[in-house]
Amino acid sequence: MKKSTISIVFDAEKLGAIKQYMGKKEAELEKELEDAVQKLYEKFVPVAVREYIEAREASEQEKPKASAKKLHTDQAGIKID
Repeated sequence: MKKSTISIVFDAEKLGAIKQYMGKKEAELEKELEDAVQKLYEKFVPVAVREYIEAREASEQEKPKASAKKLHTDQAGIKID
């Protein structure tokens, strides 16, 4: 699955306060934001569309990937792994 980056503008003092108090509760801002965006996705994207996206992701994962091994050819033209 390809990832995208979200960028927002937020008051610096408020952001500092969020980080300070989240740190006290051992919470991570990025994780909390990911959870919030996931909830928005589930709230606004119709179930049929979500199922379609999930099916595409599953089929992409099932495709065999090209082997990381490269074949080398010696002087006689014989391929050697």
